[in-house]
Amino acid sequence: KHQEKMEESIFVFFSLLLLSSVLQSAHSHGNHPLSKVAIHKSTFSLLHLAHIKPTPSLLGLQGQTSEWITVEYSSPIPSIDDWIGVFSPANFSDSTCPKENGRVYPPLLCSAPIKFQNASYLNPQYKITGKGLLKLRLINQRSDFSFGLFSGGLSNPRLVAVSNKIAFANPNAPVYPRLALGKSWNEMTVTWTSGYGISDAEPFVEWSPKGGDRVHSPAGTLTFTRDSLCGAPARSVGWRDPGYIHTSHLKELWPNRIYEYKIGHKLKNGTYIWSKQYQFRAAPFPGQKSLQRVVIFGDMGKEEVDGSNEYNNFQHGSTNTTTQLIQDLENIDMVFHIGDISYANGYLSQWDQFTAQVEPIASAVPYMIASGNHERDWPGSGSFYGNMDSGGECGVLAETMFYVPASNRAKFWYSIDYGMFRFCVADTEHDWREGTEQYKFIEHCLYWNDRPCLSIDFQ
Repeated sequence: KHQEKMEESIFVFFSLLLLSSVLQSAHSHGNHPLSKVAIHKSTFSLLHLAHIKPTPSLLGLQGQTSEWITVEYSSPIPSIDDWIGVFSPANFSDSTCPKENGRVYPPLLCSAPIKFQNASYLNPQYKITGKGLLKLRLINQRSDFSFGLFSGGLSNPRLVAVSNKIAFANPNAPVYPRLALGKSWNEMTVTWTSGYGISDAEPFVEWSPKGGDRVHSPAGTLTFTRDSLCGAPARSVGWRDPGYIHTSHLKELWPNRIYEYKIGHKLKNGTYIWSKQYQFRAAPFPGQKSLQRVVIFGDMGKEEVDGSNEYNNFQHGSTNTTTQLIQDLENIDMVFHIGDISYANGYLSQWDQFTAQVEPIASAVPYMIASGNHERDWPGSGSFYGNMDSGGECGVLAETMFYVPASNRAKFWYSIDYGMFRFCVADTEHDWREGTEQYKFIEHCLYWNDRPCLSIDFQ
């Protein structure tokens, strides 16, 4: 009878899995908004009387990881097609372009903006006056920023003015911590991003039970290069240095206890760089009779709260979801984001913006992810489907930016025990058919489950 139930569960699971795959192939969210910018076709048409100026020039003086800025601009020949591009690093000239072919000169501009906005946005008189003002929100992304005023629309951009540079006081600061359960029930991992490599500083987490003695746990450090990715735009106009991603493992936690932590780096001169303080609640003991409040969703993406990079007019759902989760955070124990995470689609700057958006959630409760087609799929890269939905990321960004307790980071299936539940997380972007490694994992996870309840997540 137990065997029959297991086989029935597997049948239902694979039926849902197949349905999910069919739905993925039948529905598309379209192209990333940054792909509309033909930055490789840009030309320089600098105008003497055109100007663009962002203020203030120095951000994050009180340790903030995001700030609103004001951008003033003007053009002697304004057009409704004029737009503002935000670039980081600030030097987006041809010196940043890799020369792929010795016989072919690279384009004048080869780095996509991290965001853009129409010059007439909130400035309806711009076409008449040639003057405009925008309020934009920037996050700390490990480098400085500059702004370009373009004419010619997105498909034929002509750079008419370039701004001064602005930057955060410490662009390398540790930012956007995200929690995840470890490979044992009493382990929590903390992952974050910084501009400090292991030769620059020692990464660690300072933590303790609330009110207890603090200890330091070291962190491992990962990064990747352009060559780690599979294709364009991730390896071309969408490339941006990812900085360094650190993960520390906090072990032997007491069940249900509140822990406080902050992330830090010890520089070679002995100086410490700190984040603000956060806290989380440790997991209950496996099988412990307790209430588990778990939120499960997929296909969220990100939104720019300043109105830039509008993405088919449905990004607002991303902000609505994030805001609702933050408001209800006291009633949430864990979040599963089961694939199609940031919808960066090969524009790497968007991953920083996504981790910044979910930071109030991911820094407080485990934020467990799964792989979707927009994270993994690329021809010839080992993904089950041969489409180009990842924009050349082929899983590298998702595997590096977030921790999952998988036996192999490149194989996005894993199980975790949390109180009354065992969660079996599968991966439709790798082969799951009978006889495969993933099929055996699913079968084992279902068969050996001894929890009163079972939840299966799929993408």
